[in-house]
Amino acid sequence: MPLIECIPNFSEGRRQPVIDAIVAAIASAPVDVLDASSDTDHNRSVVTFVGEPEAVAEAAYRGIQTAAEHIDLTEHTGVHPRVGAADVVPFVPLRESSLAECAALARTLGQRVGESLGLPVFLYEEAALVPGRTDLAHIRRGGYAGLRERMQQPEWQPDFGPGQLGKAGAVVIGARRLLIAFNAYLDTDDEQVARAIAYKIRASGEGLPLLKAIGVIVGGVAQVSMNLIDFRQTSLHAAMSALHAAAAEHGVHVTRTELIGLIPQAALLDYALASLQLPRTTREQVLETRLGAANGDYRPLVFE
Repeated sequence: MPLIECIPNFSEGRRQPVIDAIVAAIASAPVDVLDASSDTDHNRSVVTFVGEPEAVAEAAYRGIQTAAEHIDLTEHTGVHPRVGAADVVPFVPLRESSLAECAALARTLGQRVGESLGLPVFLYEEAALVPGRTDLAHIRRGGYAGLRERMQQPEWQPDFGPGQLGKAGAVVIGARRLLIAFNAYLDTDDEQVARAIAYKIRASGEGLPLLKAIGVIVGGVAQVSMNLIDFRQTSLHAAMSALHAAAAEHGVHVTRTELIGLIPQAALLDYALASLQLPRTTREQVLETRLGAANGDYRPLVFE
């Protein structure tokens, strides 16, 4: 059966009862919730769930509905850009599915959200219907206030739903490849340094292709928040090498990193091979891989 992943980002990371209600709404559909993480400074929660297409779309709808009922964007504060209570809802093909199928699913959900919940819906990436709206950052530029102002222009009417923002804001729904959300903390509290480093390493600045990055302050410490759009083209190792080099130019260092959501095993293995300067063919020498190929059991080994 087709397996689709959905990773909605909700503009709430502080009120646990609201977060619990959103996760419970998603889990009430026949899907598997794999992960849910929240951050108080970003004031944001990310939920990862998988299932068959119709079930995943239903779970996403229930999550959007619950978020819209509990989150007021006019009172929201947080360091992460956002335009809606259910800020972005991407569909990702995992098995026996395609980007085109995920795009169709996103458009169907977008129409339902616009008509049934009365929320403005913007389609992005592979699901985009309007040229120039493929980039999420372009839609989210200026946050809630910026989008509200742009929606006064005819070319910025949503794909579905009303032409003005309410308290729950808009929902950006789309289809994309699997990305890695990854943050790095620096030994400085200078936000301008973090922004300069982010500009240096990201694709829209002077850096690597298919890498997005912003600089923010989290818990009083500078953070470079990154999205690796395709780790096969810009790997974790390449991103971290660029980050360390850019940080050194500013006389700062990376103190720790964190992963938001889930990561493919291949991305971690590629990082290990690059760090150890081993050839890619070493992937075939992983013990668990050989065991799995022999007997179908790919579970991690436990060593006493």
